[in-house]
Amino acid sequence: MANEVILLDFWPSMFGMRTRIALREKGVEFEYREEDLRNKSPLLLQMNPIHKKIPVLIHNGKPVNESIIQVQYIDEVWSHKNPILPSDPYQRAQARFWADFIDKKLYDAQRKVWATKGEEQEAGKKDFIEILKTLESELGDKPYFGGDDFGYVDIALIGFYTWFPAYEKFANFSIESEVPKLIAWVKKCLQRESVAKSLPDPEKVTEFVSELRKKFVPE
Repeated sequence: MANEVILLDFWPSMFGMRTRIALREKGVEFEYREEDLRNKSPLLLQMNPIHKKIPVLIHNGKPVNESIIQVQYIDEVWSHKNPILPSDPYQRAQARFWADFIDKKLYDAQRKVWATKGEEQEAGKKDFIEILKTLESELGDKPYFGGDDFGYVDIALIGFYTWFPAYEKFANFSIESEVPKLIAWVKKCLQRESVAKSLPDPEKVTEFVSELRKKFVPE
């Protein structure tokens, strides 16, 4: 059976970064196709007609949408190497809970940090720091969220790190002084080839966010 894997993605997407990391953790060769989100390709619209969003994982012509579902799919299809989700049902449920927490809580809070100003930004920053502290508490003294092995929750969260310098610049605060253990975890994750190859330069992300901010936050 042919094993054609295509990823439709957009380079600064913390969601696409998850799928890139999962594929590389499994050693899966894939074709990366950069999407212009202002002019979406016919393939993107055909493969994700409901949400019309990236990332889209296309495996042998069949689409899998939503990054966190893609990571689970990759883990199940290429199950022979580097398990991403724990084998224990309870631990697996816990990992899914924290990934869901990141998607539901962290994404909205971080958006307020860079895309608003004044009181709304201050409230967003406070929420954002509280969420990071909750995640740091869950990490505890473990090397990774799942324990000794890099896995599902690590993949769900690490892409946000590339946006940290932008958050700090536009909201004027230090993330490391708030959650030092979480930043130590980031540095550990960055030592993995799958992560280092999948994450863009945070400086480039900051430049990108600076342009975005001009649209969302008029001077």
